[in-house]
Amino acid sequence: MWRTSVFESSGSRTDLKQQIFVSLFCVCLFQEENIEYYNSKDGEDIDSQMSLKLEFVYDPNFKNHVNYSHTAVQIPTDIYKGAPVILNELNWTQALERVFIENSRDDPSLLWQAFGSATGVTRYYPAAPWRAPDKIDLYDVRRRPWYIQGASSPKDMVILVDVSGSVSGLTLKLIKASVMEMLDTLSDDDYVNVARFNEKAEAVVPCFKHLVQANVRNKKIFKEAVQQMQAKGTTDYKSGFHFAFNQLLNTNVPRANCNKIIMLFTDGGEDRAQDIFEQYNWPNKTVRVFTFSVGQHNYDVTPLQWIACANKGYYFEIRSICAIRINTQEYLDVLGRPMVLAGRSAKQVQWTNVYQDALGLGLVVTGTMPVFNLTVDGNSQNQLILGVMGVDVHLDELKRLTPQYKLGANGYIFAIDPNGYVLMHPNLQPRVRLRFFIRSIRNHSTITLICIRRQMIDGRSGEMTIKTLIKSMDERYIDEVTRMYSWTAINDTDYSLGLVLPPYSEYYIQADLSDVMLQLQFSAAELILCVLCRCMVILSLSLSMYREYCKRLQMAENNTQFLADFLSLMVEISPESEDCDQGLIHNLILDSGILWNLATRVWQNKDLNTYGFLALFASTNGGVTRVYPNIAAESWDEDPEPLNSNFYRRTLDNKGYIFRNGTVGILVTTAVEVVIGGKTMKPAGVFLQIVSADLVLNVVVMFQDLLCYLIDDGGFLVMSNQRDHWKKVGLFFGEVDPYLMFALYNNSIYARHQTFQYQSACEPMASSHTGAAHRGFYVPSIADFLTVNILGLHYAHLCLLEDVWAESSDTKGSSSCVTVHSQFYFTNTTNSFNVLQDCGNCSRLFHAKRIENTNLLFVVAETLPCTQEENPCEVLNSARYRKGPDKCFDYNSEVKLCLLL
Repeated sequence: MWRTSVFESSGSRTDLKQQIFVSLFCVCLFQEENIEYYNSKDGEDIDSQMSLKLEFVYDPNFKNHVNYSHTAVQIPTDIYKGAPVILNELNWTQALERVFIENSRDDPSLLWQAFGSATGVTRYYPAAPWRAPDKIDLYDVRRRPWYIQGASSPKDMVILVDVSGSVSGLTLKLIKASVMEMLDTLSDDDYVNVARFNEKAEAVVPCFKHLVQANVRNKKIFKEAVQQMQAKGTTDYKSGFHFAFNQLLNTNVPRANCNKIIMLFTDGGEDRAQDIFEQYNWPNKTVRVFTFSVGQHNYDVTPLQWIACANKGYYFEIRSICAIRINTQEYLDVLGRPMVLAGRSAKQVQWTNVYQDALGLGLVVTGTMPVFNLTVDGNSQNQLILGVMGVDVHLDELKRLTPQYKLGANGYIFAIDPNGYVLMHPNLQPRVRLRFFIRSIRNHSTITLICIRRQMIDGRSGEMTIKTLIKSMDERYIDEVTRMYSWTAINDTDYSLGLVLPPYSEYYIQADLSDVMLQLQFSAAELILCVLCRCMVILSLSLSMYREYCKRLQMAENNTQFLADFLSLMVEISPESEDCDQGLIHNLILDSGILWNLATRVWQNKDLNTYGFLALFASTNGGVTRVYPNIAAESWDEDPEPLNSNFYRRTLDNKGYIFRNGTVGILVTTAVEVVIGGKTMKPAGVFLQIVSADLVLNVVVMFQDLLCYLIDDGGFLVMSNQRDHWKKVGLFFGEVDPYLMFALYNNSIYARHQTFQYQSACEPMASSHTGAAHRGFYVPSIADFLTVNILGLHYAHLCLLEDVWAESSDTKGSSSCVTVHSQFYFTNTTNSFNVLQDCGNCSRLFHAKRIENTNLLFVVAETLPCTQEENPCEVLNSARYRKGPDKCFDYNSEVKLCLLL
């Protein structure tokens, strides 16, 4: 466990009222030049004499250059680092350096260890240079998610904004800025509403009738509404407090159910609204009231001071923009006092929601523990939180506990926090946003999702089998599959973990080849020569995440060298060595042996040209891909890790042969099923053939009087007998023949499934309509198909406000948006269709038939297009009869002529 005894013996902060005396005392003890520390923002202060100069080495675990002998200090830009309070903080937190180093020595897997002080100072280990953003660095640890969640219990907050006529001008601008800063002190665990008041009070966001969760989306909506406020009317505090207490006392809506707070921003007033407090808050005073006097004025602030003190709150003054940040976060110290008085019962590890690490580590969760001032001031104990201790855990650490290869190609784990937000999920995109669990696996029944989500948030265990639609990795296809969901709570945390498996991954084959491993040691040279000859074997190179065969096995420049290094290592280690994953090694050797027999006994005896094949290959769950012949292996450009291959994962979820367009020719894949003891598995891998398209195209091109198409289950063109369509192979069929695609869709041959991508970051300008874009469309009319090619590759952007990370630096220049994606798939009504297509000014007959045991649709249609453009020359040569005018008035002798001068 983390060492925190240093805090109990070294506490030196006193009550806020005595800080000035402590500061004067500290000036005598700690002169600036007598304190040495590493300032992580040293580049910004070249003249600093007390900042240590350190050397750093790159550590891939931290994704940063670090120094293991020292801690680093980060001080917010708006805080003077030479202030006596800061110097005192730097001095006593120096003892943390030894604690952090010992923690890291005891547990080398620890990542960032940090202490965030209530004064704003951050000390973290190991030392690393600060990653300042391009703009002004406004980082303040007291506004980070891990500090906010660790420093106080959840909050229900109502922010009251005085918009009477007296606050117009600069005061109103200060109030708006203050409210927005106040919103930034809230986390996902908190609930909030903002109301404006003069003679009457009303929510600034009309549809927010009650407290709402203080997530990034809602806070962004609040900020936009606050900016639109205008000052008019007279001040009536009672109307505002009536609104606030009714919001806080409404128990019929979701809320934090802990601290209840009212924040009043005003320029001043005479009314104390005592009767309101007597009605709602006295004598128990369960609601704290904090008052803020904003702006330069000479109003009597005594009523505001009385309101705060009479309701267990504090009074603050904001005279200028420089005072906003410090005054809008001081209330957290007050809310932390009950935690200090609770003692050790409140000193429990709390786990945060997932967020983006400020030092570039990526997605992390942080275990936090509050640090209390345990000194005694006279006869009473101090009630201040010194700060928050935090230890980061990277999400990759959680993923390593359940490697992908143990779950199979289409199995995965996910986790959610108490708010229902996703911590881990294959669809979670770290650089964009977090979404609710109910949207992250949004293809399922909504009722089913709500049931699973509630049980996971409540920490219960359960399991359920669901039929659902799953998108392919490239988002071009969608398959109806069966998935088994299991979930349970994670011990000593508020998180819940879920496991998703397809039926064929419920059981797996585990090889035991200990005898083979011994044999490998005695005949290494012969085996190396045997394995490397005739066929090329491609092993997964994704060692860091998926296939860490052995700790001593390093990445090689090419597959041949990697395989040689692997076999050499097998000679050196014993079968019981802990340096390697024995189960993974055994399965790897088993798969290699099976594929070796396949290649030598079957493939080499086949003449590929006879069948029109370019190459044969096989991939396995063990991480082996074998390609034949060698010349095809050298140009193989598919992902060598089967679990990352789109074709591999789709094949497992489908029966029969799956056709898709490759970089060369057409790929045909099928899965191998193994039934053992009545249990169906797909453990050995997938055998695939690459078919040459030229042979088939040369045959079908002879039938020029008809349009012949092969279209796959996603609506993409696989083959055509029209030469001008050959360059369009692989495109969505709506771009090739939009009328015919609409007929296929309109006659229920294809069904469309529309999904919303809630994790999109869209550029400010219009999206490109190139072939590399995703498909998204709506089908309102024929005109849309023709004018904007809406069945083609087209984005549909919904500019909605979603839960994006406020401090993510990877989406600069982009705005949060939701993209609409559409995928097509076959309906199961019938396998054959004869349809007369009515195009308005003409009609044509087409026949469509599903090819059995494949994902292909064969379409034959008349070549007559539905829109024929007239040839002007032909129209001129065959002019239609018409009748001229009965009378023509083109000449009269009396018409006056012009005179020549």
